[in-house]
Amino acid sequence: MSNLLSRLACVGAFVVLSAVPASALESKPTPTVEQRLAAMEAYFQNTDPAAALVDANGKTPAGLTTPAVGVPGPGHNTWMMLSAAAVLFMTLPGLAIFYGGLVRRKNVLSVLAQCLGVTTLVTVIWWAVGYSLAFAPGGGALGRIFGGLDYAFLRGVTSVPNCAYSPWVSHNVYAMFQMMFAIITPALIVGAVAERMRFQAILTFVGLWMFVVYIPITHMAWGVDGLMNGVWNPHAAIRAIDFAGGTVVEMASGWSSLVLCLIVGKRMNYGKELFAPHSMVFCMVGAGMLWVGWYGFNAGSAVAADGVASNAFLTTTLAGAVASGTWALAEYFVRGKASVLGFCSGIVAGLVAITPACGFVNASGAMLIGILGGVIPFLAVYKLKAWFKYDDSLDVFGVHGVAGTLGMLMTGLLADVAVNPNLAGVAAQANGLAKLVNNGLWIEQLKAMGLTFLVATVGTALVAYAVRAMMAVRITPEEEHSGLDLSEHGEEGYIL
Repeated sequence: MSNLLSRLACVGAFVVLSAVPASALESKPTPTVEQRLAAMEAYFQNTDPAAALVDANGKTPAGLTTPAVGVPGPGHNTWMMLSAAAVLFMTLPGLAIFYGGLVRRKNVLSVLAQCLGVTTLVTVIWWAVGYSLAFAPGGGALGRIFGGLDYAFLRGVTSVPNCAYSPWVSHNVYAMFQMMFAIITPALIVGAVAERMRFQAILTFVGLWMFVVYIPITHMAWGVDGLMNGVWNPHAAIRAIDFAGGTVVEMASGWSSLVLCLIVGKRMNYGKELFAPHSMVFCMVGAGMLWVGWYGFNAGSAVAADGVASNAFLTTTLAGAVASGTWALAEYFVRGKASVLGFCSGIVAGLVAITPACGFVNASGAMLIGILGGVIPFLAVYKLKAWFKYDDSLDVFGVHGVAGTLGMLMTGLLADVAVNPNLAGVAAQANGLAKLVNNGLWIEQLKAMGLTFLVATVGTALVAYAVRAMMAVRITPEEEHSGLDLSEHGEEGYIL
């Protein structure tokens, strides 16, 4: 009997095993100790841990992996979450307080509301299709200008890293980091038309502007297959470099601001009465918040807590401080006094100018950019604006447009491979960028600057005229006299 049972058990086992695919019975390849160590070392070098598994033929054996592959690195991920929070801090409350102090008392709540409204609107756009159109791989004729819809509604954007942008940072964290840039860029523009544009019109403008201007420039500059992503796209047609947003944020917002303020028109009695800031205390506090948040903006753009981020941290500090003093010194020579507004304006101008360069230039380069970032925007604000008599309420063009354009050019002249080895990386070698560093890179920068200028100015004009055709853009003279706080929001910033 026992012999019969044993035979039946053997037959049953044979039947079960016969039903199991042969592939399931094969043992998965095991990484060597050297491969496991190399994958761990990749964490400290901010490189792809999967590269350690590639064989002599350039392929990874099926099923071969290590625990380090496909998981976020704790240190890098933490840094990027903090950086994302810092960039949001730049808008709320930094920019809101900075702008709020610069307008007249009767309009202080209006700029706060505009910053809040932009934050809400852009967040929804980014979730729906904005992130996907900016950072998903493109396809077809427009693939180098717009991304596809792979990440629409943040589909597939999980805590697993997207190695196209970082092997150690969660994809959802990276998406949120970039969303903060998408929020502050149009929020900057509201300063150019402060005290005269309707809240509804501003939000409508921003919603359209995101698709016409911001998203295409972002994909071209930073998308994995972007037209002018010289550092990471081996097929980039324009081999330009922009570390943290010289084109994407500063030039896009600055040049758009100039066009929008010209179309909307001047404030009532502009040039006939003094439009002094109502609170320089708010202005200084807001500028300080912007400076602190800018470390997330610039150093965070390394997308890692590594040596490149450390350099960006250094250069950001130097340029901001030097430009602040330079602007105030220029004021002293021109007007005989150095103002708090001058110090604050210089901080922002210096930080703007270093933004595209911070991860590519050394300390001496940052000092030079800081000096120029203090002088040239100062001349734009105090001379250019007076010559052409445009009403850029809070000098968004003079600071962000001019300093951002300057910074992009200086990046091409001062970029250093010793600071950022990615300038000679695989993609840079393939598209020719590596040969252009210190040898004509500034020409590629001019191409990127020209394309950004074209998209920003033409796109903004199209959007602004479309909005003007749909609705009233400006408040009435009576509403402008009483202030936007009451006319647009039914409340006052101060009740004394």
